Amino acid sequence: MLNGRPKVLIIGGGFGGLFCARRLGRVDVDVTLLDRAASHVFQPLLYQCATGTLSIGQISRSLREELAHHDNVTTLLGEAVRLDADARRVTARRPDESTFDLQYDYLVIAAGMRQSYFGKEEFAAWAPGMKTLHDALSIRRRIFAAFEIAETLPPGPDREQWLTFAVAGGGPTGVELAGQIRELATRALANEFHSIEPQEARVLLFDGGDRVLKSFAPGLSERASRTLNALGVELHFGVHVTDVRRDGVTVSPKGGGPKQDYATRTVLWTAGVEAVPFARHAADQLGAETDRSGRITVNADLSVPGHPEVFVIGDLAGRDGLPGVAENAMQGGLHAAACIRRDIGGAGRKDFRYRDLGSAAYISRGHALLQAGPVKLTGALGWLGWGFIHIAFLTGVRNRFSTVGTWMVSIARANRSDRTFIIGGSGHPEEPYTWESPVHQGNHSTGDDSTAAT
Repeated sequence: MLNGRPKVLIIGGGFGGLFCARRLGRVDVDVTLLDRAASHVFQPLLYQCATGTLSIGQISRSLREELAHHDNVTTLLGEAVRLDADARRVTARRPDESTFDLQYDYLVIAAGMRQSYFGKEEFAAWAPGMKTLHDALSIRRRIFAAFEIAETLPPGPDREQWLTFAVAGGGPTGVELAGQIRELATRALANEFHSIEPQEARVLLFDGGDRVLKSFAPGLSERASRTLNALGVELHFGVHVTDVRRDGVTVSPKGGGPKQDYATRTVLWTAGVEAVPFARHAADQLGAETDRSGRITVNADLSVPGHPEVFVIGDLAGRDGLPGVAENAMQGGLHAAACIRRDIGGAGRKDFRYRDLGSAAYISRGHALLQAGPVKLTGALGWLGWGFIHIAFLTGVRNRFSTVGTWMVSIARANRSDRTFIIGGSGHPEEPYTWESPVHQGNHSTGDDSTAAT
């Protein structure tokens, strides 16, 4: 132990890792927080960044800045790549590909999940997910460039391809993206082009189930479907996306039947999640059981069986009743910190009890859903509730005020304040998405869309 104090190593600077580090900030331990991006990203609002409502700075903040007042917390940039459970050592890789070792007395794995393509990783080249800032900027580039390119084309199939957007997955992220693209086309961009009518843009949403937002009450789900239909989103249920390519997608009915092709140049993927590579490696080294998505089975106190010094929190914690949402990660981070504090104080640990504070989904201006116990809100009330609940969890007072201000101005003017996008290195807006890019696999605990649509 360094200076006779326990060393706590936290892998991942998402909600779980950040809240754990904060809670340990004034405890007699030395904390190291390791993250690939060295920033905390408010993932529930990534799609608002992708569609131009909010900027990167309004949904993210430097971890070093966030934890600056906690003298016992060190923030390091790097990716965890190897675990030696016997030596209690994690090997991390810097961006320059060199490695360094970190010892620990307690290990908190909050590495989160990444987008799953169900074994068809080649889909990722043309269908980015929505888990990181890299994803959001890739999607922004594709959406806005699609309208710009369509403006240069004569009427016909080529233009229609560019004005067709396909979304795979009918969970919260898929619904939010689909709604925002239609709202973008019918409001913000409606009067800005000369050759095209942005309102004619098609948005196709594919899902393998029989309704959107299956984690919500059926009545709220039906309300969401009606709102999406009114916006002009075309809903396709009971289908798997079986192929994704540069110029379209193929979908197949779940029960069999003829496949159908849709010509589109913009495909967005929000269906399914899986553990990041380090989490799967850690499970092997710890002898821990996992489910098929890679979630690690944990004890009631969120520790790994046989390894009371290792905690798994957030999306990665494989335990019944724990949803893949930000609130679970926050509460898990606080609980892991409490267990460490109780160990140091000689008290017994308590079991983790998740408190469901509700779920929310934003569809379009004036339309959102909020479900919290017996309380179910839709329309304008749900929309306002969604906004202020999300903003309450943003890190940093500056972020909250800035986001509220931008959000309100965007609503009042029906515009998008941050549409800046950069064409990729090849100069082409469809430059293939890099599945193995460092940012894509960032150690973040997330709120996931586990609703499979493939």
